[in-house]
Amino acid sequence: MEERTVRRLGTGIGWRPEIADAVERMPGIDWVETVAENVCPGHLPESLLRLRRRGVTVVPHGVSLGLGGAERPDGARLADLAERATALEAPLVTEHIAFVRAGGPLTASPMLEAGHLLPVPRTRDALDVLCENIRIVQDALPVPLAVENIAALISWPDEEMTEGQFLYELVDRTGVGLLIDVANLHTNHVNRGEDPARALDELPVEAIAYVHVAGGYERDGVWHDSHAHPVPQPVLDILADLASRATPPGVLLERDENFPEPAELERELTEIRQTVGKAEHSSATSGTHPAELRSTGTAGGSITTAAAAPAEGATASPAAGGSGDGDTTAGRGRLALAEAALLSALVAGTPVPEGFDRVRLGVQARALAGKRAGVVAKVAPELPEILGEDFRPAFLAYAHHRPMTGGYRRDALDFAEHLLRTARPADIGAGRRLHAWWLERSGPTPPSRRPTAQLARATRRVLLRR
Repeated sequence: MEERTVRRLGTGIGWRPEIADAVERMPGIDWVETVAENVCPGHLPESLLRLRRRGVTVVPHGVSLGLGGAERPDGARLADLAERATALEAPLVTEHIAFVRAGGPLTASPMLEAGHLLPVPRTRDALDVLCENIRIVQDALPVPLAVENIAALISWPDEEMTEGQFLYELVDRTGVGLLIDVANLHTNHVNRGEDPARALDELPVEAIAYVHVAGGYERDGVWHDSHAHPVPQPVLDILADLASRATPPGVLLERDENFPEPAELERELTEIRQTVGKAEHSSATSGTHPAELRSTGTAGGSITTAAAAPAEGATASPAAGGSGDGDTTAGRGRLALAEAALLSALVAGTPVPEGFDRVRLGVQARALAGKRAGVVAKVAPELPEILGEDFRPAFLAYAHHRPMTGGYRRDALDFAEHLLRTARPADIGAGRRLHAWWLERSGPTPPSRRPTAQLARATRRVLLRR
């Protein structure tokens, strides 16, 4: 495998608007990562601009491409991601090895949105499609791409590779970098019985662009990768194992909700630095040095590394351009049907596909609905204000057999319309406020050409009956 140059990033934290001021004041922050879809290139947040002027690297982290989906990457989404990379002067862009939507023309069925990252099957079909999708993205971006392993609640039946083997072949065939999330390795250990050490044995650690560290919680034997809790010791242990094998070019703390005081975030960052430092020191004193072959700088510089051969038992693939790099049409069709059947079972209540654990799929379905409710509450905060404690149970009941098809803002409007058409909410005042909110946001189409008047009459009849 060819040598690769990896940017040295240092220690970072996920930039979120809720902690923007605190991040700017934190000592020792070399870089930050921002969710790509949450920033507008022409109107970057002032906090990010100030960080950039101070020399802090900003990396856009995409969540919506769906690289593991059967469809080829959407050109408009790719253009948006490339524009954000340029605006942020980013050294690289990252995305996920996941699918986020399924259906559409390949299955002659409606396109369904998951609203979250779902695992791809570790099969030859899925690998071939993923490799081709990644090459399309690499050609469209102005900077290198790195892809992240995801956390999963469910396992696909009849998989053909372990996670390490899958990632090794992916890197071998595309040259893509890896964003290794050690919290996700822990999640998959608890939920799917996968050994983190074996994954690290098999994957090419020298291809790592940087590392994610995050917290979660366990409930009824299931680990939930919440990004809303402190980093647990088992995750730090996996980080130490990784750092003993290869010096991570960058390590980043992720936190998306339930933000603690800045001092607590700083404490976690210190613990992460110490974990990496101790692992490197231990490797050096034992004579087993991490795989940093040549260093050409510290934070902001780069390291040049060569990818290792696969571990014993891993499947070695041909060089890039070898078998598996031909026409993916048939494989895309098979993958499309499999992913659509799974997603439909999760978000539309259709039968569980053969081979899946029904109980675990139920856990995943509830998790998707809960996340969907949470995001709708953020993009349309007026709805929980109007509905109060009724918002979440009403939304979950609505979402049970109504999959999301047009994004979260459309989802919020459809939810409000559903409540109005079904004579809810029970409180007359709340019903009137909800109707006014829906009218204001239901779009620029003239009233005579949309169902507004019909809905208004139906709502008025409901209110008059009370």
